[in-house]
Amino acid sequence: MTDKKDKVIITSDMILADVIQLKPQTLGTLLSFGLACIGCPVSQLETVEEAAMVHGIEIDFLLEQLNK
Repeated sequence: MTDKKDKVIITSDMILADVIQLKPQTLGTLLSFGLACIGCPVSQLETVEEAAMVHGIEIDFLLEQLNK
């Protein structure tokens, strides 16, 4: 049986905290990109795209990795 969380597609407009809640396995990927702010209050407001931009990460590559 496939978990519904496995079917979640991460998009650039999703809030970081929502990404982690919906797909907890992305935590390691986010940390590997230096997105250590995932535990701070900013993660409740910041989108994946905003975080990528602030950290100088190519958004398409980040999304590809998050959706593996």
